[in-house]
Amino acid sequence: MAVMELLRARLLGPEPRTLVRSNRIAWVGILLVTVVGGALRLWRLGHPGRLVFDETYYVKQAWSLRLYGHEREIKDAIEDPNALFTNGTMDIWDDVPDLVVHPPVGKWMIALGEMLLGPDSPTGWRLSSAVVGTLSILVLGRIAWHLWQNALLAISAAALLAMDGHHFVQSRIGLLDIFVMWWALLAFLFLLLDREQGRRRLATRWGPWLERVRADPAPTSTVRRWVRRWGPGLGVRWWRIAAGVSLGLCIGTKWSGLYFLAVFGLMTVWWDLGARRTAGARGWFVGGAVRDGIPAFLAMVPVALVTYVTTWTGWFVTDKGWKRNWAVDHPAGPGSLAALVPDPLRSLWAYHVEMMTFHVGLQNEHAWKSNPWSWSVQWRPTLFYAEWPTRGEKGCEAASCVEYIASLGNLFVWWGATLGLLVVAFLWLLRRDWRAGAALSGVVAGWFPWFLYQTRTIYSFYAVAFVPWLVLVVVCCLGLVLGRADASPERRRWGAVAVVVYVVLATAWFVWYFPVHTAQVIPRSEWNLRLWFDFWT
Repeated sequence: MAVMELLRARLLGPEPRTLVRSNRIAWVGILLVTVVGGALRLWRLGHPGRLVFDETYYVKQAWSLRLYGHEREIKDAIEDPNALFTNGTMDIWDDVPDLVVHPPVGKWMIALGEMLLGPDSPTGWRLSSAVVGTLSILVLGRIAWHLWQNALLAISAAALLAMDGHHFVQSRIGLLDIFVMWWALLAFLFLLLDREQGRRRLATRWGPWLERVRADPAPTSTVRRWVRRWGPGLGVRWWRIAAGVSLGLCIGTKWSGLYFLAVFGLMTVWWDLGARRTAGARGWFVGGAVRDGIPAFLAMVPVALVTYVTTWTGWFVTDKGWKRNWAVDHPAGPGSLAALVPDPLRSLWAYHVEMMTFHVGLQNEHAWKSNPWSWSVQWRPTLFYAEWPTRGEKGCEAASCVEYIASLGNLFVWWGATLGLLVVAFLWLLRRDWRAGAALSGVVAGWFPWFLYQTRTIYSFYAVAFVPWLVLVVVCCLGLVLGRADASPERRRWGAVAVVVYVVLATAWFVWYFPVHTAQVIPRSEWNLRLWFDFWT
């Protein structure tokens, strides 16, 4: 029994009953931060009262999905459809399908807010973004708890995300990337819960399995001899299946979700390999690959694929979507493999080929495009909205004023994470700290793939997809500052003070930049004090 308790401790860490008080503190702190972060995101959510930046596409497409099940083109005769839409005139669509290049999940989520508050309500356009932006604060706080089991670090993670300007701005605008972040973050939480469940099962089943193996005669079959080296099976992993659904919805928002599926899938199998190695399985690598890797693939990839295809239900049930009847006009050859595929799926595939062609070939000049090399240092934050009132306009009391929304991230998050990436990589590669690897996983999935598209027009606001993992990188470094759990009380006390000071400074930064995240009218001189560099404007 003592051996099994030791194995449980090695696989899972401290007993949950020893962390009850700390967990309660974490819950209270995370919830308080979530409430504050949510209130800030909902405050004046309907301002500006018009479509800004790419809301002009996604907000109208969302309501088109709600009306017709697919996106339609705007009537050619309409010169200013945005003004009509904003004023409540919904008769702006022609009876012609529109070629849209992103799947429908994010637009359906925007449509939920429109259905609640009306399609002409700016608050309605942005409500779903605000809700998932708020909930992501809560989820990240709990993720940090599962990683470090420390209340201060968990609350710090929630606070840093709540006070990041990049995440904050995109929680208040009707774009798609905040939903990519949400579904990827939710899948990450599910995989952490799966890791704990899988290790708990392994710790429980290892002793009986070992006794049974020792009692049974050695098998003569080579395959059965190998199986004896692998350790026990761990059963159905429902959290993994939930992660597969979430990642299917992530991909159904933007195809960049595919990278999260690939990276997270490898990560969860790597965790299982480490668990079998820790338990003492002699064939831990092959055993983990077979007993855990194959089921992990089946629990995530096919589930994500089925979920993704299901998100196109609106397109399937109508007959007027883009390329909906392509297969009818392009019949498969008799006896060919394509003939085995139902026509709607063949049409959807042809549509996807056209979408991919668009994405790969997208090259145009835009004032706010940026290279992914510059994202982590916030070299070119995206300007979503700007007005320049003069004295007497919009309450301006100076000679000239500015009304501005820029996705400038909190430098205590972004610059801190940039400096911390090497530290965290060192912890993962050389110290084998799985938490550091987990923090890096979302950065790898959300950021690194964009380096493959150096000639494509891309924007820094895409980076919201991996902001939570930048926060985890910072928190991983703050964990080093805090000190080990077995450090002296004085060491931990001063470490806690340093962590709190860091979070307070990040909060002060956010408060200072709050006016340029929320389109408040401020004098031009105050705007200059905040926008330091030419490449920020």
